[in-house]
Amino acid sequence: MTLTLTDNCVNRIKTLQAQNNSPGLKLRIIVDSGGCQGFEYRFDLTDRTDDADHIFMKDGAAVITDEVSLPYLQGAEIDFVDDLIGATFKINNPNASSSCGCGTSFSV
Repeated sequence: MTLTLTDNCVNRIKTLQAQNNSPGLKLRIIVDSGGCQGFEYRFDLTDRTDDADHIFMKDGAAVITDEVSLPYLQGAEIDFVDDLIGATFKINNPNASSSCGCGTSFSV
């Protein structure tokens, strides 16, 4: 199973690593039930991993997710956008049949 990290995502993670003086800092993505569409994404920054985590690397940046969340993220692209609405990590998920306006909630 794969996730794709965009260059913007990689650059943002590297910026956060530098700002926090933590080269091992990773972006954790968790899919939880809830949200207005049934599931929601949760993002966290961590330097820890669990044995069951799946790690996706690109150019020194890492995104991790757990075994339960991984099937919902299969084939997704992880991006970072900075626009008038705000700056956030964004998931372009081919498994989502619909999503909310803010992009943090989705259904399959």
